[in-house]
Amino acid sequence: MSEVARSNQASGDAAPAPTSGRLQSVFQAIGLFLIVQYVVGQFLGNSNKNASTSPTVPAFDERAASGAEITNYNPIPQMIAPLWPINSSLDISIYVAPSLVMPQLSAASKDSLVLEEKGFRFGDYKDSRHVDTTFKVPAEVQSNGTLWAHFYVSLQGYPLDPEAKDYDVAKAHHFFYPLNQVLLKKKVAKTRKLVGASEDDDVDDEEPTISGPTFSSYYHPNFTMSFVPDSGTQSYVNMHPAMRQYVHLEGSGARDTSGQNGWYYPILFINTFWQLRDHMTELNSTVKELPLHIDLNNLANWKFSLYASIGEGQKQNQKAAASGGPMPAAGDGSEFEVFKKILIDTNIYLLATTAIVTVLHMIFEGLAFKSDISHWRNKKDNVGISFRTILANVFMQTVIFLYLVDNSDGTSWMILMGQGVGILLEAWKITKTVDVRVREAGPDSWLPYKVTFEDKHKLSETEEKTKEYDQIAFRYLYIVAVPLLGAYAVYSLLYETHKSWYSFIITTLVGSVYAYGFLMMVPSLYINYRLKSVAHMPARAMTYKFLNTFIDDLFAFTIKMPTLHRLATLRDDVIFFVYIYQAWAYKVDYTRVNEFGQGGDDENVEEKLASKPLAAAPDAGTSTASATGAEKSTAKKRK
Repeated sequence: MSEVARSNQASGDAAPAPTSGRLQSVFQAIGLFLIVQYVVGQFLGNSNKNASTSPTVPAFDERAASGAEITNYNPIPQMIAPLWPINSSLDISIYVAPSLVMPQLSAASKDSLVLEEKGFRFGDYKDSRHVDTTFKVPAEVQSNGTLWAHFYVSLQGYPLDPEAKDYDVAKAHHFFYPLNQVLLKKKVAKTRKLVGASEDDDVDDEEPTISGPTFSSYYHPNFTMSFVPDSGTQSYVNMHPAMRQYVHLEGSGARDTSGQNGWYYPILFINTFWQLRDHMTELNSTVKELPLHIDLNNLANWKFSLYASIGEGQKQNQKAAASGGPMPAAGDGSEFEVFKKILIDTNIYLLATTAIVTVLHMIFEGLAFKSDISHWRNKKDNVGISFRTILANVFMQTVIFLYLVDNSDGTSWMILMGQGVGILLEAWKITKTVDVRVREAGPDSWLPYKVTFEDKHKLSETEEKTKEYDQIAFRYLYIVAVPLLGAYAVYSLLYETHKSWYSFIITTLVGSVYAYGFLMMVPSLYINYRLKSVAHMPARAMTYKFLNTFIDDLFAFTIKMPTLHRLATLRDDVIFFVYIYQAWAYKVDYTRVNEFGQGGDDENVEEKLASKPLAAAPDAGTSTASATGAEKSTAKKRK
């Protein structure tokens, strides 16, 4: 066995050292907060209630005499109390083996001993020990066997070996726990070159297809052993199963004089809560030796209840999802895995900032959605609107959505949901700009019907100019974008691997969208430039969206998403600064109705009436030319 490094440090938390003090983004943080409140209320509250209303369990020394007949003996104790007092000094040893049956410890292999601690203070939260070692992997474990950790705990100075002649079950106990887990294997997408692949590559890619889920044995090198000194007297039959699995009853089956109550050894919680799937090693014949890091400390009972209940719930969700049945309401655990990964791997200050800006992002996103809908509902003309840009946005967002679905194993559901809502919004804008009609196709068409876009009304002079500028902008856009798309498609086909031709098409299109998608926003800026105005733009909605753009830049490096989608969040920043310049150059008074008949949201009724064009010439008559005092004063203001 390699050298074991030990150190006593002050520590009051059960989480491994790399995970202390971490926070999470607000979406999962809110959920965790609610879980904490519920669990603490349920388990800590119930524990206190049971302790206050339950009968007192006497000390172990006051148990019924050995051999005495107990008429009401209950094999399952109702109430249980700690067997060993707090501040006891403990000796602890851990052996690893592929079997549940252990030989005498004196005959056990020295390589199987991975931990040996003396005089650990049970209940001293400052006593924290750490062990780093390695061990050889048994052949049975390499062949999908279980790697068992055998825990031997005793009061200091008493024998640990159950085979020893002077072994006392009241002073020592032994239990075991698996160190490896059988988990559902992640599906690895097989990719290949669609053009120019050699025959050897095709042979290597041909592997037998396995139907249904496949499982494998995984090992994580870190875990925490935490004694729970303040668990107190508990109702054994009413304990949550997640906590009861760590409670070991006194080995002799002793009861108090009533025959209903018993005792239990100190709870030793094997804390695997912070273990991540990405940090696990798949066990097979190639794995000869494994590292092991163990943290030994004391843990408060409420933390134990929280870790155990949440961890067990996640395990049950993973089992239910792996069984092929309906997906649990809480998911298959992948979202919670992302949550823990962010807690562990991300800087605390970045997480705190992310939590704050997430709230702002939700607010701005809601305000932008509301303002955008309001603007388009009240819009009466097509001035300054690039209809081709709206169509392009629908196409591009659909392509992005299909790409995210094609890579759904690496995408958060929040990203998918937001993308789907964006598509629906852009499609609705089309119906507000033009009438979508299904007409009979001409004689030269292969299809009997075609979809046409018809103007809702006769276009004004300014709307005709908008349409003309839109055509000019897209003419130059095609000159730039089409060659770039073709070049990227050829490169991707020759030098990159893909799952299928469908995957190639989607990946190529989305790569072009991410790389050159910001070009589709240029026509609107060009129309602004030619009209010398931004009055037709939904200023409030765009402001909220641009604020969210900078928040997305921060999210791009914290939320799990494909790399291309992460880089694409930076493209909108360029458009933002151009729009800021145009808003400065073409100033707009949003308190007045602009030259396109829009705006004036803050005007009162009289001012809006005064803003309307005259229904007749000024000299048409006294009745028409006369104005109220309010209208005259308003007209003076506008002059």
